Amino acid sequence: MSDGQGPIRVMVVDDHPMWRDAVARDLAQSGFDVVATAGDGEQAVRRAQAAAPDVLVLDLNLPAKPGVQVCKELVGFNPALRVLVLSASGEHADVLEAVKSGATGYLLKSASTDELIDAVRRTAVGDPVFTPGLAGLVLGEYRRLASDPGPAPGGDEPRAPQLTDRETEVLRLVAKGLSYKQIAERLVISHRTVQNHVQNTLGKLQLHNRVELVRYAIERGLDDA
Repeated sequence: MSDGQGPIRVMVVDDHPMWRDAVARDLAQSGFDVVATAGDGEQAVRRAQAAAPDVLVLDLNLPAKPGVQVCKELVGFNPALRVLVLSASGEHADVLEAVKSGATGYLLKSASTDELIDAVRRTAVGDPVFTPGLAGLVLGEYRRLASDPGPAPGGDEPRAPQLTDRETEVLRLVAKGLSYKQIAERLVISHRTVQNHVQNTLGKLQLHNRVELVRYAIERGLDDA
């Protein structure tokens, strides 16, 4: 993984060679370090584990292993990995399945090169990036998941960790669907400070990514606070 000083390490996975090469070229020309590409799901898993990208730009429709399975395996292998799905499908079921498998964002292939470059940059810092119209769908799914009864807690469930007031405040805004940049502007703090609060909160709650964090917050009603 990059240390925050070097270029963002990106891997591009798509089964169409011309499209894959064009995306990789556009990203490389924009200053990203394209560390690997792959044309099928099994190749993607192997190469991503070896290349350790910061961001995986992933098509869902892959031979050998579907994109959602690739996403699930790689995020399980490395919870810090950010996955931006780049798909021709805007079907709600595909979007929700991708998010449930650990994707940070979902962009349609009709997006412009500038939109893609901006999406990869934002994905790298943990912002959820969705093609307009899909963000509301995903937030609605978070709410539905949070309202589902979970497994009954056991008697040995650990006491909820204590968050600071500022961490709780940041978590509340994350649950409302705000980007890190919007949170920073609202709280008059730096983007990096917001990232630090989120990372601290993830650590305290033993959660792996923003999807789990939003679900945790909504379960506790923080999005309505």
